[in-house]
Amino acid sequence: MSSLQNKRFNNKRILTILISVVAVLTSAWAIYENVSTPESERGNAIEVGAVAPEFRAVNSAGEQVKLSDYRGKAVMINFWASWCTPCVREMPLVHQIAQDYQNDVETLFVNVGESKGTIREFMDKQAFDFPVIIDVTGNISGMYRITGLPATLVIDKEGKFRHILFGELTEDIPLQQWLEESI
Repeated sequence: MSSLQNKRFNNKRILTILISVVAVLTSAWAIYENVSTPESERGNAIEVGAVAPEFRAVNSAGEQVKLSDYRGKAVMINFWASWCTPCVREMPLVHQIAQDYQNDVETLFVNVGESKGTIREFMDKQAFDFPVIIDVTGNISGMYRITGLPATLVIDKEGKFRHILFGELTEDIPLQQWLEESI
């Protein structure tokens, strides 16, 4: 091996080692930050009493929606998808409660991961006619740390989480009471 080839080999080796060291240090730092910083200090933890993360989106009616527009009013957010059997089962109940409280509570139906066409087809088939926020990329559900559907969140007038339900809403769950407490 010539001296020039030997030098190139050593330079590649040193570069590989440096990249590996940087990767290990970056990983260690990320793990340290995640473990040492309480979730509530990482920003908008999804827990009762925490401030709900702000988001902007477009609904199926083409309107711009942002959570802060509803400050001063209680908000119920329901995350769902048409392929989710529990979501479909709970939709009539959530919709009825939303209608019953429409003067006091803003209800935001957030469809996760589906196209506008799929949502429209589902809404027509079920005979629902309310605007749906389209979260096709999962940005909003990710911000709210939604890992399973359905999920229903009640936010009070100050913009803080009041009640959080991960899973299907049934008649046994006191959603109406939760809304009354948030008004």
